[in-house]
Amino acid sequence: MRKAATRKQRRMMIVGAGFASFALVVGLTLFALEDGINVFYGPTEVVEKVVEPGQKFRLGGLVEEGSVTKSGATTTFRVTDMKSSVQVAYTGILPDLFREGQGVVTQGMLDDAGLFTADEVLAKHDENYLPAEAVEAMKRAGTWKDTAEGEKATQ
Repeated sequence: MRKAATRKQRRMMIVGAGFASFALVVGLTLFALEDGINVFYGPTEVVEKVVEPGQKFRLGGLVEEGSVTKSGATTTFRVTDMKSSVQVAYTGILPDLFREGQGVVTQGMLDDAGLFTADEVLAKHDENYLPAEAVEAMKRAGTWKDTAEGEKATQ
């Protein structure tokens, strides 16, 4: 015959089951969010090989003046932080606010040749705004000039 579990043993089993359940929930949540976690890099970080080809990430900065070309549905342009720039190819309809000299955040992957193929392109929403992530990337590259407009950009 088997002995009935004591009160202390039952309590320990309940606590152990609670910890196991919590660990399972945390593990499943992290697994589900894995595809949704995108790291942000500026052009200088990409050029300095911080990013491996095939890794999905967000790239942001300014659309370089004179770099936009269109071929059918594909648009190519360069994203710069005023220190380095990265060539971007995007197939699809660009946002209405997309233009040279304006802030942009793109999401996609870098290929072996250094071309960033974007799945998504986001443009700034008014003339005083630059995405905070792009400002941070420019600060890390040492090309951000802190002005009154710059203060608006980070708000």
